[in-house]
Amino acid sequence: MALDRVLHSSVRYPFDYGFIPNTLAEDGAPLDAMVVMEEPTFAGCLIKARPIGVLDMHDSGAYDGKLLCVPVADPRQKSISSIKQIAPNQLEDVAEFFRTYKSLEGRVIVIDGWRDFDAVEGLLEDCIAAAKNKTNI
Repeated sequence: MALDRVLHSSVRYPFDYGFIPNTLAEDGAPLDAMVVMEEPTFAGCLIKARPIGVLDMHDSGAYDGKLLCVPVADPRQKSISSIKQIAPNQLEDVAEFFRTYKSLEGRVIVIDGWRDFDAVEGLLEDCIAAAKNKTNI
């Protein structure tokens, strides 16, 4: 296990948080993803998940989108295919988490809002292509 970061405040991730392997986002790191889970998992856990939307966010001027996903193996979430099926207060909790967490680090972020599942494919394709291009250099 490699520890990526430690939250140094009283905030906590609203959902399990990680990244999509073999992707490269505009911020130079793998594409970030959150998975709606009933119970938290553990660091390093791989979760097969279905993306349902994306939080558009800019961190210090650079685009830093976050996928929102549901676990494929959870039968209670089998019918969820859109962020429209997630309670608005939960979506706002996610946005507020990033506002608070990033501001405590002294970073300026702008939350541009949520886009539904139809925005995910293009973002994923771009991040996969960027990772492939980086390994071919």
